[in-house]
Amino acid sequence: MTDRAPEAEADREPAETGRLRDALAEAAHHITPSRVPLAAVQRRGRRLRHRRRATVLGAGCVLLLLPLAFVARPGTGSDDTARVVPPAASAPPSPAPSVSPTPRIVAPGERVTAAPGFQLWLTAEGKHWTTPSMPELEQFRSAVDGNIDRGTPGVTMQSEASDGHTYLSGLYYGGTGTASTVEIETASGTVHGKLIELPGNPGWGAWYATAETEPDADSPGSSPGVTVRDTEGGIYARLAAR
Repeated sequence: MTDRAPEAEADREPAETGRLRDALAEAAHHITPSRVPLAAVQRRGRRLRHRRRATVLGAGCVLLLLPLAFVARPGTGSDDTARVVPPAASAPPSPAPSVSPTPRIVAPGERVTAAPGFQLWLTAEGKHWTTPSMPELEQFRSAVDGNIDRGTPGVTMQSEASDGHTYLSGLYYGGTGTASTVEIETASGTVHGKLIELPGNPGWGAWYATAETEPDADSPGSSPGVTVRDTEGGIYARLAAR
C-alpha cells in the first residue's frame, strides 16, 4: 500500500476540480437556449395589473358604501338590528251617506200612471185620479175647500177594488219637515206607496199605492192605516186603521 503525503493530496483536488469545470463549460457551449416568451409574459403582467387595480377599486367602493349603510339604518341598536317600520294601516273607506227619498215634484196637470188605468195628477185645487173600472171618469178630492186643515197633520184615503187589486190614494198635509215615504198597513201586510207634490212647497201632496184585494175589504175594521214619514224617519202625518 502506497502512502501519499498530505501535501500531494491537497495539490490533486484542485486539478480534478478544474478539469470538471472545463468539461461543463465545453458542454454548455453546445446548448442553444430557448426563446423567451415575451408576449405571454407581457399578457400575464397586464392581467396581474388589472386584477390589482380591480381589487383596489373594489376595496374603495366598500369603504364608500359603509357610511351610506350607516346613514340608511338610523337608530340601529348595539346588536346592529335594523328597525322595521310597519306600513301605516289604510283607513277603511267611509260609507256613503244615505239619502232619504223626497216626493216626486210634478207640474200642474202632469199625469202619473200608478198602474194600467190608474192615473193621478195634481192642480192647485187638489188631487185628480181615474181607476181601471172607470178610466173615463175623473174623480177629485179638494185640498182648498175647507174640508181639511192644512195647519194640522193629517192624511185622507180613497180606495177602489177592481179585478183582485185595490187602488189606494189620498192627500197628506200639515206635517213638520219634508215628507219622504208612505206605508199602508193592510190586513195582508205593509204596502209601500209613493208621494207626489206640486212645486213651491204648497204644504200638501198626494200619495198612492196598489195592493191585493183583501177578502174582507167591506167588513168593519178593514180600512187600512196610512203613515207618512219625514226624511228623518219620524211621523209626518198619520191616518189610523179602522
